[in-house]
Amino acid sequence: MRFLILNTDYPEFLHWLYAQHLGLENQSYGEQMRARAESLFGVADFYSSNLRRLGHEAHDVHANNEFMQKAWAREHGIRFEEPTRLHREWRRALQQSRRLAARAPLRYLKPLLRPALRSLDGQHAWFYAILAAQIRSYKPDVLINQVMGGIGNRFLREMKPYVGLLVGQIASPLPREEELTGYDLVISSLPNLIEYFHGLGMASELSRFAFEPAVLPRLRHRGQDIPVSFVGSLSRAHRARVRFLEHLCSSLDVRVWGNGVDGLPQRSPIRSRYMGTAWGIEMYQILQASKMTLNHHIGIAESYANNMRLYEATGVGTLLITDWKVNLHEVFEPGREVVAYRSPEECAEMIEYYLDHDGERQAVARAGQSRTLREHTYYHRAGELVGIVERYLSHRSTVIH
Repeated sequence: MRFLILNTDYPEFLHWLYAQHLGLENQSYGEQMRARAESLFGVADFYSSNLRRLGHEAHDVHANNEFMQKAWAREHGIRFEEPTRLHREWRRALQQSRRLAARAPLRYLKPLLRPALRSLDGQHAWFYAILAAQIRSYKPDVLINQVMGGIGNRFLREMKPYVGLLVGQIASPLPREEELTGYDLVISSLPNLIEYFHGLGMASELSRFAFEPAVLPRLRHRGQDIPVSFVGSLSRAHRARVRFLEHLCSSLDVRVWGNGVDGLPQRSPIRSRYMGTAWGIEMYQILQASKMTLNHHIGIAESYANNMRLYEATGVGTLLITDWKVNLHEVFEPGREVVAYRSPEECAEMIEYYLDHDGERQAVARAGQSRTLREHTYYHRAGELVGIVERYLSHRSTVIH
């Protein structure tokens, strides 16, 4: 089968990526895609590379990466609307600010630059023009849209003549209900969202996140010199997480990496523990260098364990302390492979206990890593995904005939 996987990236990540690789924006589409995959950010090429291992054709598209997308268009003779000279000069000046923001050591400088930088990342005419050309070119048997709130379903409905099976993937706050129509299937790592989609009369299946073992050889083993870490978002959608971290940061040496800290009150105890952002491989390095790392699910997860940190942390061999969820036992054995808390107070007690009982900490971390590498890799998930879409494609073929 031929898979086409659509995604978008945080503007802040794109700023970081191109600041790390000076001149990358002038390279070929293939070179830019290679740098994006090697960053290890998000799901990187974890789905596509493992689908290829299984014998399928699979391509990734990072639809809001203007440099990469326009490189693809030029290499395929696709015309798109170019900005005026004045607009180009303005954007060139902002690009210089982008590099300054990505490299700025002072947390106070970056917020001043971000509003201007975000103007670089709107969806211009090229966004859908190039994406439409890619879909028509690849004619995928399966198109997976991993950003259901970011790529409009009206556009995707127009593309359905070029697509065998249109699949949405989501485990984040839902877009408007009208943005959910037109999909043949929606996959999610959240059982409650699957129930929601079923209630709308939509086909939906469980597809959990995972860990990619190819990350491990890329990491530098520097020892575990970070007592306790947290890596993740601190946005308005994570209010309960912020309260949880503020409780811990007020009394424990919890070091925090992530985006959204600028929106916190100046008196928030998180600010004194904040270490900056951590994208891709930097995040994995921090997790591996931590004696233990904390996980706290977004509100939309409700009572279910589902997020990527479950597998990223255990995958690199770090003790994961996560919030208790009703289905946690389905993926890990609490107390033996991970540790689960039911309140900030209990989490604080667990942190202090495992800092004092290093042998037990290491034993749980090893067991968690073993479980992840045995059952929760993207190779496993790719195989499960193939089984799901084959069933739906077979059903559609039967109905058509």
